[in-house]
Amino acid sequence: MFATLSDRLADTFKNLRGKGRLSDADIDATAREIRIALLEADVALPVVKQFVASVKERARGAEVSQALNPAQQVVKIVHEELVQILGGETRRIRFAKNPPTVILLAGLQGAGKTTLAAKLALWLKGQGSSPMLVAADLQRPNAVNQLQVNGERAGVTVFAPEPGNGVGDPVAVARAGVAEARRTLHDVVIVDTAGRLGVDAEMMQQAADIRDAVDPDEILFVVDAMIGQDAVNTAQAFLDGVGFDGVVLTKLDGDARGGAALSIRSVTGRPIMFASAGEKLTDFDLFHPDRMASRILDMGDVLTLIEQAEKAFDADQAAKAAAKLTGQGGEFTLDDFLEQMQAIRKMGSLSKIMGMLPGMGQFRDQLANFDEREIDRIQAIIRSMTPGERANPKIIDGSRRARIAKGSGVHVSEVNLLVERFFEARKMMMSMAKGGGMPGMPGMPGPGKRKGKQAPKKGKAKRGSGNPAKRAEQQKAASEKAAAAPANPFGLPQDGDQQPDFDPSQFNLPPEVAKFLDK
Repeated sequence: MFATLSDRLADTFKNLRGKGRLSDADIDATAREIRIALLEADVALPVVKQFVASVKERARGAEVSQALNPAQQVVKIVHEELVQILGGETRRIRFAKNPPTVILLAGLQGAGKTTLAAKLALWLKGQGSSPMLVAADLQRPNAVNQLQVNGERAGVTVFAPEPGNGVGDPVAVARAGVAEARRTLHDVVIVDTAGRLGVDAEMMQQAADIRDAVDPDEILFVVDAMIGQDAVNTAQAFLDGVGFDGVVLTKLDGDARGGAALSIRSVTGRPIMFASAGEKLTDFDLFHPDRMASRILDMGDVLTLIEQAEKAFDADQAAKAAAKLTGQGGEFTLDDFLEQMQAIRKMGSLSKIMGMLPGMGQFRDQLANFDEREIDRIQAIIRSMTPGERANPKIIDGSRRARIAKGSGVHVSEVNLLVERFFEARKMMMSMAKGGGMPGMPGMPGPGKRKGKQAPKKGKAKRGSGNPAKRAEQQKAASEKAAAAPANPFGLPQDGDQQPDFDPSQFNLPPEVAKFLDK
């Protein structure tokens, strides 16, 4: 979504690196580039002016002029201003003191309200609530049926007394839905309403009537993040006609410029509460302004990555795998590797996961071209192995590899590559688990390069005297000293033990050997 904006800002900050002091010209040039980047991202002009003015004012202040690294301080200022524009802090749902909590969804036609209603219900269910969906969109063809299908997929109750397709009174359905939720002890009610145009006075009045009938605790304005500059006008029209407490952004996985997200909060004063970034019902979460600002500046989103990992990974399985990597719970096998791959799969698309890591913006093209089916091929290869082969991949010889390749529908070379990569990955993970660090990473000791006691340097060998008489005398003294040495380097019996049948002093050792015995 914010790829274009991220790339432009990254190029802008590159020009500041290495400068020990920023002049007014540098600050003006940076502000100009930031202004162009925001305008190209479809951010509303008043928001751009306010943002650039704040950045310039702070960049000319003491916090930059006295900083050790002015370029990084400017990035910090831009990050903080982005967070401020996006809302400052995470806004969560306000639950009613006396259930049920009523949430009313409103927005334009095609914004994705019906799908988002099921996503929100599934998310609330995961938070421990018992939500119920109310099908009050009786205008759009098959809207009621779509909500019923999505509700069944999410595993939540759907209240749909009317067939829709232009039949039924949405105000009566909404009122009856709240009463039914109260009777069946559902603590959250999500009312899905018909999409409407901002200029459609009749449909806006219908939304206002539904609002008055159910007295919602939260009114969420659902907006397509790809709408661009018109998002501000639409949001203002809904704010005046119906009113809303928070914004939900949909289709954040699209290729639009994303200016709507940066504009709505500043213009309407209403916070962005949720974001939807995919077609799956699980592609939905709270909107965190600080994390989104970090993504825009290519700083990654490690906190979201950790949260997703905690949901996908089983704690007991992860502990067992960690024990095996440290050598305390047996050997890490292909079965363990397969479990880890399946857990990663639960977290979602690998390209999205990698995109949450800091600095991955420069690899955006590679991530976009990543073949997600690669994980399926790996699983097919491992499942084509016998339990013994998965437990001990070293026994996989040529004939076994041919059988595995045939069973998984791949070439033998792919089986060979998987086995080789498994051994390399296991070695690397075991090194990291034992504190060895990542091999090849600067500043981090890897296998075979750990910091510790170093072997003593070998000194230069002693050379014999150039005088033949003196050299003979040195050789004789070295031989006598070697014979009288209390400790024998070859482990022969010492004084007090049974003596050998030969006398070492009888050997006429050459200087090359005697110099070692002289140590």
